[in-house]
Amino acid sequence: MGIEDILLAKLNTLQATVEETLRRLPKSPSATSAPLLSIKEAAAYLGRTPYSIQHLIADKAIPVVRVGRRVHLHRKDLDEWIEGNKY
Repeated sequence: MGIEDILLAKLNTLQATVEETLRRLPKSPSATSAPLLSIKEAAAYLGRTPYSIQHLIADKAIPVVRVGRRVHLHRKDLDEWIEGNKY
């Protein structure tokens, strides 16, 4: 058994260990499934820029949730805004 065979066996063992560890990790919800979104996440959700989301907030076109200085947008409000802007 040469060095290449030893390294390959160790690599395969390491890969199996990593895969098993990843399977055991708790599944965290993705950013898009959280009810409150940041401006950047809301922009990605609506397919707009963060700057345009800030304009919608300033124009009070979309309600926000403020926690201290942080601004969050509720997914339900974004969905309602989408429905209200269909034609």
